[in-house]
Amino acid sequence: MGQFNFIKLDIEGLYVIEPKCIGDNRGYFMETYNYEDFKNAGLSQVFVQDNQSLSKKGVLRGLHYQIKHPQGKLVRVLKGEVFDVVVDIRPGSKTFGKWHGEYLSEENKRQFYVPEGFAHGFLVLSEEAEFAYKCTDFYHPEDEGGIIWNDKDLNIDWPIKDMDIIISEKDLRQKNFREII
Repeated sequence: MGQFNFIKLDIEGLYVIEPKCIGDNRGYFMETYNYEDFKNAGLSQVFVQDNQSLSKKGVLRGLHYQIKHPQGKLVRVLKGEVFDVVVDIRPGSKTFGKWHGEYLSEENKRQFYVPEGFAHGFLVLSEEAEFAYKCTDFYHPEDEGGIIWNDKDLNIDWPIKDMDIIISEKDLRQKNFREII
């Protein structure tokens, strides 16, 4: 029996992955990735790059994608909590233009597998969040595209309420969804 619970989501290719966590009075141990377990679940991708970021409360990063070098991602939160969002931008997909959001935190230890062909972003809900992800292709800055976080057609239900959003200048200049299609 593997060390993970793989939960298929409504949008084809998306998975929430729950690692089995063993804890006692000393702390805990868990595997965060095992090629054989992932392969047995139908996820045989090869990861070539790991990334990590630290962001403070209210930071919204995204929605990013690569055009000629799309990246599949396995994302998780090491510290804090984020609302992680993906948008299906795969031409011909039955769920093209649909979005999905997941709460990822150090407490729930959930991971989110996002295949190639999705725009990705996240909003930090805790005082700060340490975010880590594995990628199936290398980052190519000249190949990056993006969708504005508050696109009216996508109508993403960000859990913002009274939070002040902190966004980079680059992300404030991203295109509307209609412009990328």
